[in-house]
Amino acid sequence: MKLHEKRKQEEYYSHIFTKMAGKGLRTVEIPEGVEIAIENRNVTVKGPKGEILKELSYPGISIKTEGKTVVISSISVAKKPRSVVGTYESHIKNMIQGVTEGFTAEMKAVFAHFPITIKQEGDIIEIHNFLGEKVPRTGRVMGDAKVKIAKDSLVIEGINKEDVGQTAANIELGTRVTNRDTRVFQDGVYITKKP
Repeated sequence: MKLHEKRKQEEYYSHIFTKMAGKGLRTVEIPEGVEIAIENRNVTVKGPKGEILKELSYPGISIKTEGKTVVISSISVAKKPRSVVGTYESHIKNMIQGVTEGFTAEMKAVFAHFPITIKQEGDIIEIHNFLGEKVPRTGRVMGDAKVKIAKDSLVIEGINKEDVGQTAANIELGTRVTNRDTRVFQDGVYITKKP
């Protein structure tokens, strides 16, 4: 291989690796009124609405704060670590949004055959008289999510997006129609607005 061809090839690979390395580095700005502490594998985000603690650990991924910025970086430019860097960026952004604005999911009870009654007992949501069943259907409330019930609608609020989303999913799955034609029996409690 000629010298000028070798140099061209080195420049090409250098450009590609620099471009790939850039994808293994993400930054998140810390807004006013929010504090982020990183200790070992735990990331704690404090804000006006509360505090969220999440364990974020993956080999070769480092998370640190530099002034008013969180820096997530990977020592590898392989596909999997770079995707984990992006995932951690999304987690931290969601945590910041949670402690500043919070998350809300809305649900609606739909029934045609039997009127549904919704009650809360501790961390369990009970759906009574679903398709005329004697035993109530249930859905578990996750974490610190709060559920407000108003007749045939529910509002789920919280600072943790995963808890709010999972609570809504638990309630929706609790009213899944089984052993009946779902084209006819469309009763249930459905998510109308995701967090």
